[in-house]
Amino acid sequence: MEIIDGKVCISYEELTGRIITPANLNNLVSRKKVVRVQRGGNGRVALFDPDSLPLKYRTEVYKRWPDLKEQAESKEFIDTVEPDGAAFDFFQSYTLSDGRHLPEDKVLEYASNAAIMNAFRACWDAHVSKRQRSGKRTTLAKKFWARAAAALPRLADRFPHSLPGSPRRLSMKCAEYVREGYACFISGKFQNGNAGKVLTEEQVGYLATLINDPNNVQDTKVAAAYNAKARLFGWKKITAAAVGVWREKLQLEAAAGRLGVTNFRNHKTMQVKRSRPTAPFLMCSLDGWTVELLYQKTRTDKKGHNVTTYTNRLTMVVVLDPCVDYPMGYAVGDHECPELIKAALRNAAVHSRGLTGQMLRYNQVQSDRYAISCMKELYAVLGDKVIPAQAHNAKAKPVEPYFNHLNTTYCQLCANWGGYGVTTDPKRQPNSEALNRRRHSFPDEAGVRAQIDEMMRLERAQKVCKLMEKLSNLKPEHRLVMSREMYLLNFGAETGFKNVLEGCGLRPTILGVKRDYDCFELSFRDHASERWTVKYDPDDLHEVLAVSEDGTHRYMLEEKYVQPMALADRKPGDAEQLQRVRDYNKALEAETARRMGDHFAGARRVIERAEELPIYQTPALGSCMEDRLMLTDSRGQHKDNRSRNRLAAADIEALEVETVEIPVTRQGDDVEAYKVTDYSIF
Repeated sequence: MEIIDGKVCISYEELTGRIITPANLNNLVSRKKVVRVQRGGNGRVALFDPDSLPLKYRTEVYKRWPDLKEQAESKEFIDTVEPDGAAFDFFQSYTLSDGRHLPEDKVLEYASNAAIMNAFRACWDAHVSKRQRSGKRTTLAKKFWARAAAALPRLADRFPHSLPGSPRRLSMKCAEYVREGYACFISGKFQNGNAGKVLTEEQVGYLATLINDPNNVQDTKVAAAYNAKARLFGWKKITAAAVGVWREKLQLEAAAGRLGVTNFRNHKTMQVKRSRPTAPFLMCSLDGWTVELLYQKTRTDKKGHNVTTYTNRLTMVVVLDPCVDYPMGYAVGDHECPELIKAALRNAAVHSRGLTGQMLRYNQVQSDRYAISCMKELYAVLGDKVIPAQAHNAKAKPVEPYFNHLNTTYCQLCANWGGYGVTTDPKRQPNSEALNRRRHSFPDEAGVRAQIDEMMRLERAQKVCKLMEKLSNLKPEHRLVMSREMYLLNFGAETGFKNVLEGCGLRPTILGVKRDYDCFELSFRDHASERWTVKYDPDDLHEVLAVSEDGTHRYMLEEKYVQPMALADRKPGDAEQLQRVRDYNKALEAETARRMGDHFAGARRVIERAEELPIYQTPALGSCMEDRLMLTDSRGQHKDNRSRNRLAAADIEALEVETVEIPVTRQGDDVEAYKVTDYSIF
């Protein structure tokens, strides 16, 4: 439909669609019963005057298009409107003063406003140009904007907009659009925000402080406290709803103040996404967990009454290999402490030997910061690099979700399961009434330890095959072996006593049995005066470690091999062990002779360099030496010679005693004689 010279016309396609047949319409036109306003062809559409149609067809036309005139007037604008891609890009990338972007519905709305305004401007320019060329008088702008405003409802179906429906306001908006461009369509509430009442930095700061209070004050209380200050300073009062808006706007600061730093780090800060280690022994994560298995314990109170409690729990420290979440080591105790952590590290080292044939160290150890100052050196024994996790950051440790796996997979199926942590939703906790009824069937401490051991045995059995498959990915440079000496030094048990070196070696008492150990290092015999601390592995007593009191000397000792006295009792291997001792003694004698030779050479150089050396002859000393030391004669005998010397020493004929007075002068005065007795042997 179009308007030609102020007359509403209907097109050929609209008439022949469902109202009249083409043949009938052509017949009526040829008989001049219907007025054809415009012929079709050459890009033009055939138009007809609907009022010239017979009554039954004219009735159908107005029935179908009751607003035929309005549609005809708006068709000019509808056909002209085209989407404006530049406007859509402008509004989609537009950033408000507070850093936000426009909502998607507003982006579409403002882009439609721009597209419609472009169509109105194009229609007005085309109308003016056509009238000027034809020499006719231009339609008044008032009538044009009236028709444009009337067309807006029909345009809203295809282009949802927010343009004013008043012709005057529409014309003013178009003028504003010409001056300011796309930005004129953005609502003032986006430009200025909801800052009608809270404007200054002081107001925002005070309101934010109330919202961030760690007591989590309700919005109504926050509004009341703010309004109390508002009355003093002449600020506008706010409502609880306004506080809710500001709480959402300040949700980042509010999370840190209301919920704490830990919650802020876990839920607000950027999280790092990590992948599992590609092979075992690249990294381990260890931590302690209070096992949610209850046991009963009986104690005697101050009045002598037996009191049984049923809410007791044990603590388990786990050394987890996150490659396949394999528990490489664990230890169970009453509470987490350095000794319990040390036991878990020791168990990890021993278990690695059972899996691979040798104790392996980890390339990286991750722990929490519990007792980190005293435990860091021990962690360095198990791993090459020690990197504690950030404090209060449970997400950084793979062992934390592993504890939840143990709790839900194994513990939850036990009758003495105590539930989850205290912060868990009570609806997920076990029925406390049922627990109270069956508390008498709870196991004791030994029973819970057996439950935990079985749980860890099942875990290892299910994952050991997958772990050994991954072991092939461990590169040689990442295969770090823990020496036996390092293991015993850090994880070995002590006898509690000091031992000294005897002729048979060290003889410590281990597990109630006195055992003999010795060392095949030549320098071990140089420290015969040392008092040694013996460290041992209760599971393997073949070797022990001897550590001096000051810790500067360490020697690995092996249990002495017991040789049979009778040749008939000899068995394979005895000869080799005996020869080993003989070779050691021969090497020790050679080393001792070498040292003595070095000493004699040094003494000779001193004597040769000395010009005068005083020599004292002491007959009595010579006699004593002759009596104490007797060398063999040319026949290899020495007992007869020693006896003769002993008898000769007894034939003493006389002993003369002579007293001599020696004058000595004292301070003061007179000379006084002192008697000195001289004994001489004739």
